[in-house]
Amino acid sequence: MASTNNSAMWSKLFNLPTSGEIEMVDSILMKHDGLIVRKMDPNLCHHGPKAQCVHCAPIEPYDESYMKKQNIKHMSFHSYLRKLKRGADKGKFICLEDISCKIKPDCKGHPSWPRGICTKCQPSAITLNSQTYRHVDNVTFENTSIVENFLDYWRTTGNQRIGFLYGYYEPHKDVPLGIKAVVVAIYEPPQESTRDLIKIHMERLDFTDVDMMAMQLGYKRIGWIFTDLIPQEKGTVKYIRCSDSYFLTAQECIMAGFFQNCHPNPCSLSKSGYFGSKFVTVCLTGDRNNQVHIEAYQVTNQCMALVRDDCLLPTNVPMLAYVRESNKERYVPDVFYKVNDQYGNEVTKIARPFPIEYLLVDVPVSAPIEQTYTFNPIPGLRPFPIENRMIEGHLQDFQALLQYMRQFRSEDQFFQAMSDFHLLIYLASMETVPLRDALADLLKALKSKDASKAIEWSKRENWSTVEQLFKAHSDDYGKQSTTQSTNVQQHQQQSSSTAAASTSTGQKWSCTYCTFENELQKSSCEMCNLPKGNDL
Repeated sequence: MASTNNSAMWSKLFNLPTSGEIEMVDSILMKHDGLIVRKMDPNLCHHGPKAQCVHCAPIEPYDESYMKKQNIKHMSFHSYLRKLKRGADKGKFICLEDISCKIKPDCKGHPSWPRGICTKCQPSAITLNSQTYRHVDNVTFENTSIVENFLDYWRTTGNQRIGFLYGYYEPHKDVPLGIKAVVVAIYEPPQESTRDLIKIHMERLDFTDVDMMAMQLGYKRIGWIFTDLIPQEKGTVKYIRCSDSYFLTAQECIMAGFFQNCHPNPCSLSKSGYFGSKFVTVCLTGDRNNQVHIEAYQVTNQCMALVRDDCLLPTNVPMLAYVRESNKERYVPDVFYKVNDQYGNEVTKIARPFPIEYLLVDVPVSAPIEQTYTFNPIPGLRPFPIENRMIEGHLQDFQALLQYMRQFRSEDQFFQAMSDFHLLIYLASMETVPLRDALADLLKALKSKDASKAIEWSKRENWSTVEQLFKAHSDDYGKQSTTQSTNVQQHQQQSSSTAAASTSTGQKWSCTYCTFENELQKSSCEMCNLPKGNDL
């Protein structure tokens, strides 16, 4: 689990936004009044079709009776903002402020902590309350294969897995002024896992290529996902997470709070320019029917503040967290929570420990009726292997690239071939033929869904070199693919002449690409690991 002591390193890895630019979905919702239109009630409305009364007039998006009727547990964040602006001043003086659990620095008049403290610099005590709103109202996977491909690792090894969700935000019509997080792909970072543990390899964690590629495609990191699955007999899984145990552990809540702090939500009503987060936490676990079930959550803004200021600790009981006590190095404000005692009276208790349910906001998960496929649009074809899976049959290498491309037999299918999130990540990091700087035009073509531009890109020298390597490694690739170029033909001629020379010596063959002299029995170059021509 990540420690908040590594916040600087995590912030660098996650490329925290520096500008307070409002996101597109927020700009759209800010222009809507959010009023809920109602039809005439045949029993209560006694007026004509052009008139209105209290029974049919539009109501506000935060109306409690409407939310209860529609079974909406939390109002949307923009409905919450409308509620704050309902007064006569229309919210002119509204200012959203994050909770601070730290002593204000440079307080004059007394020595610094622990030798002195005053009411001006001392942070206020915190009473944990259920959050009435949420920043994201729904998580949607655009097709079921996204989750199925992620689950393949667990099905193959029995070990748990963690990934980061990439997609976009859009208005959610089922909740007034709601926001939906749409997932189009899952990136799996370098990790080591067992049935009970997942450890991310921090030294190998680098989002540069992934974020660059996602941004140029119009997507961003919107959440994280992990599995907690224990298999049982007959293809079922154990039912673990429920109201009698826990939904998220304290450690997972701290991790979720850390990720949300790394992905703050731009907000014009906050002095800092940010308030809360749209980053979601998704868990794959067993349901009451012992089937794989998807659950999504966010942690409250109070939890984000406690995690940011390093005040929360997990305990040996999964459903309980513990607030640090003050010491010489840091002052920690008192944190309380309210609970009903055995007589039904509300009692205030110190949060050492406390149930993590006070920190959770549940988010519904759904799949569209009509599934869409941003990536891997052709059904029945084997997708490119997913990154960082160190198991047989899941490795990303040149041979896997060749086997993947062999499925696409015509030039017209090149656009569909490149529509694979994990393939694009591999191409951006491929060392055999560096393509990172050449991918921009291909990504533009994929974003605009312009197949002709993608085909034009395939005829450039960069991809022609890759195709030449395919032909050198496989006898029938040239017969299957019609995407050829003059550069490829010239490279083939050069390869043939070099191969003939090496055969005549009877001892060694010279690599076409790095000129290293290899033993004749070697099928690939010892230096660059590229295959020799099939005519050798």
